[in-house]
Amino acid sequence: LSQHIGAPAKAVVKRGDLVKKGQLLGEPTAFVSSSIHAPIAGKVTRLLEVPHAATGAPTQAVEIERQDGDQWAEGLNEERDVSGLSPEDVRSAVLEAGIVGMGGATFPTHVKLSPPPNRPVRTVIINGVECEPCLTADHRLMLEHPDDILGGLRIIMQTLSAEQGYVGIEANKPDAYQLLQEKAAGDDSISVALLPVKYPQGGEKQLIKALLDREVPSGGLPMDVGVVVQNVGTAAAVYQAVRFNRPLIDRVVTVTGPGVDKPGNFRVRIGTPIKFLLEHARVQPNVARVILGGPMMGIAQASHETPVSKGTSGVLVLVDRRTFVSRPCIRCGRCVDTCVAGIVPSELSILGEEEKVDEAEAVGLLDCTECGCCAYVCPSKRPIVHLIKFLKSEVMKKHLAEQGKK
Repeated sequence: LSQHIGAPAKAVVKRGDLVKKGQLLGEPTAFVSSSIHAPIAGKVTRLLEVPHAATGAPTQAVEIERQDGDQWAEGLNEERDVSGLSPEDVRSAVLEAGIVGMGGATFPTHVKLSPPPNRPVRTVIINGVECEPCLTADHRLMLEHPDDILGGLRIIMQTLSAEQGYVGIEANKPDAYQLLQEKAAGDDSISVALLPVKYPQGGEKQLIKALLDREVPSGGLPMDVGVVVQNVGTAAAVYQAVRFNRPLIDRVVTVTGPGVDKPGNFRVRIGTPIKFLLEHARVQPNVARVILGGPMMGIAQASHETPVSKGTSGVLVLVDRRTFVSRPCIRCGRCVDTCVAGIVPSELSILGEEEKVDEAEAVGLLDCTECGCCAYVCPSKRPIVHLIKFLKSEVMKKHLAEQGKK
C-alpha cells in the first residue's frame, strides 16, 4: 500500500473479501498519495506488514489468493471517447487509476498534472533515455507500444495546455528512435530527439538540460522552468487509464544479470513475488545478490518474496559478491568532478558519519539524485550514497516532527 512517494494508501478491503481484477484495494490518504488496485481476481487472505523494497521499513500490504477466472471489475477495461474530457477529468482518471512515475521515482502522476497557476507548463518531456545499465524495459515498451506512449504524451500536453512535447531517446536505441519518429511524423507539436549515451542522463534535471538547455534551480522542480517530465511507461499508463479506464496493475520488468540463464523483459502483475520471475528466467543456484533496479541505483533484497511494485523496472541477479573496505576520505575531489547535481558528495558523506543533519541540508543534501556516480569513482570505496540516504531519512523525520508540533 506504499508503492509511491507520499502518504501510503489506506486499505478498503478486509480478510475474506472477494475482489475482481482492477478493483480498488487502497485509497489515497493525501494529495501526494496514490490508489492501489487488485492485480488479479481472487480472495483477500490477509492484511499484513512486509518490508518495503526500498527502505526495509515495515509497510502494510494486502495478500490475494488467485481464484478461477481473471474478470475485470465492473466498468473497467472499456474504451471511451477522450475528445471531450476536460483537464480535471483526466486528472481524476489518472488519480483513480493509481498511476505513478514508473521510471523508479514513483511520484504520483496526478500531482505532476496539477501545477499551480503561477507555474504554467509549456513543455512536456517523455523520458525514453533508460540510461541505467542492464535495464531494457523502456526500450521494449517503445518498440511494442509506441502509439500508447505518444497517445499518453498528447493527453498530458492537452491537460497541461503545453505547446511542445519531446521524446528523449539515447543513441543506443536507434530502432526505438526511428519508430517513434515515424509515428510522430506530421505532428509539429511533438519532437523525437536522439541523445548521446551518457549516465545519468535519465534524471529529470539532466534530461531538461540536454534537450532544452534549461537548468532547474537548486531545490526547485522542473515546473520552475516550465517543464513536466514523465517516463515512457507512465505515458503509456496514462493513455490506458484515460482511453480504456484501466488502472495500473502491471508493468514491464527487465530480469537480467549473470545469475539467470534466460534473461528478458516480462509484463508482470504488480504484487508478484520476484521468486516467480527468477524461476521464469531460470535463476542459477549460486546467486549472491538480487537487486531491484539497476547496478547503479538498485536496492539489494534480503528475500526473494519481495513483490514487484509500480516502481520495479528491473531485477538484476549477480553471482559475484564483491566486498570492499571503506576508508577515510582523501579529499581527491573525484566525486565532486562527477556529481551532476553540483554538490560536494565527500562533504555530505563526512556529515553523514557525524550525523550532522542540519549542516548537510544546508549544503545541498536534497539536491542529490542518488545516481551513485560518486561512490563508483571513489578510490576509498566510501558508501557515499548510503550515508546520503541516511541523512535524507533523518531530514524527513525532523520535518515530520516539526509538522506534528504545529
